[in-house]
Amino acid sequence: MIDIELLEYLESFLTPRRKGLNKKVLNDRTHHFTVAVEDVYQLHNTSAVIRSCDVFGIQDVHVIEEVNVKRIDREIAMGAQKWVDVHRYPTTKECIQTLKNKGYQIVATTPHDDSKVLYDFDVSQPAAFFFGREQQGLSNAVLDAADSKLHIPMVGFTESLNISVSAAIILQHVTSELKKTTIDWQLSEEQKLEKRMDWAKKVIKSHDQIIARYNGEKK
Repeated sequence: MIDIELLEYLESFLTPRRKGLNKKVLNDRTHHFTVAVEDVYQLHNTSAVIRSCDVFGIQDVHVIEEVNVKRIDREIAMGAQKWVDVHRYPTTKECIQTLKNKGYQIVATTPHDDSKVLYDFDVSQPAAFFFGREQQGLSNAVLDAADSKLHIPMVGFTESLNISVSAAIILQHVTSELKKTTIDWQLSEEQKLEKRMDWAKKVIKSHDQIIARYNGEKK
């Protein structure tokens, strides 16, 4: 449980604009959808996907680093890694199992294997969208475990898009459709309080000292 008095004390060190922005952004955050990127080679692609998740309200990103271990490119992500929770996995299998245990259907993004068109995707069920490597695409581990597969319809000679572009298109569509439903897709009040606390600490550099002082004054 979040200490409400401590949270309000910490937030008193934020500007009114920052406090208002945090609450506004949290109202559009969701755990209903999540994203996983599998062994993406180009660093800026993973970073750009994280940025798209922040833009479209996806709170969690899952990064599989079975082959390619990379750091997050802060310049490309433009600070998004502060506001989105990034979870790392040493294997694809571990990531899939973790997400399945949390109740997500595994959705492979691929133009092959009789995948469904994006616009026919049912947004009512929690879903984890998997994006693969730039050249090879998703591994057989993901394709075999997928509950469904989808693709973005294209009419040109090129049959694939950059991973970050694909993620942005898919997330924009599914989150827009989700908000048209009566599904309870928003974070719970407790989850919002947790993120307010987390974000306040990330903005306030001296939060450890402030919390220590607060706890000392309460004794």
